[in-house]
Amino acid sequence: MNIGIRLHDTTGSNLEEHLRSAHAQGFRCAHIALSKTIPGFSMKDAPALMTDELANTVRGLLAKYEMECAVLGCYLNLATPDEAALANTVECYKAHLRFAKAIGATVVGTETGAPNAGYKTCPECFTEEALQLFIERLRPVVDYAEEVGAVIAIEPVCRHIVSTPERAKKVLDAIDSPHLQIILDTVNLLNMHNHTRMDELVAQSIELFGDRIRILHMKDYQPVEGAEDVKSMACGTGLMDYTRLLAFAQAHPGLPMTLENTVPDNAVAAREHLESAAQN
Repeated sequence: MNIGIRLHDTTGSNLEEHLRSAHAQGFRCAHIALSKTIPGFSMKDAPALMTDELANTVRGLLAKYEMECAVLGCYLNLATPDEAALANTVECYKAHLRFAKAIGATVVGTETGAPNAGYKTCPECFTEEALQLFIERLRPVVDYAEEVGAVIAIEPVCRHIVSTPERAKKVLDAIDSPHLQIILDTVNLLNMHNHTRMDELVAQSIELFGDRIRILHMKDYQPVEGAEDVKSMACGTGLMDYTRLLAFAQAHPGLPMTLENTVPDNAVAAREHLESAAQN
């Protein structure tokens, strides 16, 4: 199986050290957030910083440590009402798409934001108006992905505009392009109101998205009494049943699965938990 990790969850103070750590722990692919792995890298300055020289360096380091970039993270708010911020955000997405193509990344990954400048959950997140705004803002980014030969993948999250599998399907139907795909993170769809339906949500997501799932984010969860959200944690430390997800991964050889919510001391155990579960 093609199991990877967020590089910023590994030991290191720069990109090469993080890649070396991930390789040493037996991971085959990586989720790279440049602002969290390259000292001094600022997302607002990304269009100027993401040069051909940097792409060559990153591509060379990936090859050196035999790692695939599964996700190049660009988790910015396309639904912001701040027009100046939006203009910069769009340029950041374009820069990440060009960079993803240059380093051979599978997708540029993003969540789906909130209709406010603070990227905060609010009642308006869950309206049809917010969903249509997100689709409107995403469409030119997907068009650019097509132009440069890259892929952008959205990640549904219960607290963001694309909060359910049904809303994600509406986005895919509205922007019917192979350059728009899905990152499926089942735990991000869960809260204290629906976590008992976890298996149903996995099955529904696989049915609705099918082969447009390009990345699986893998983590675990525990309910938290009195809270709105479940608690996210490393694979094998909570209640998550991975049966359907692992069956989907095995039916799609090479599909990247990147761990989240690990620390260096439990990352290998989380990987081994998935590998063991896949054999049972």
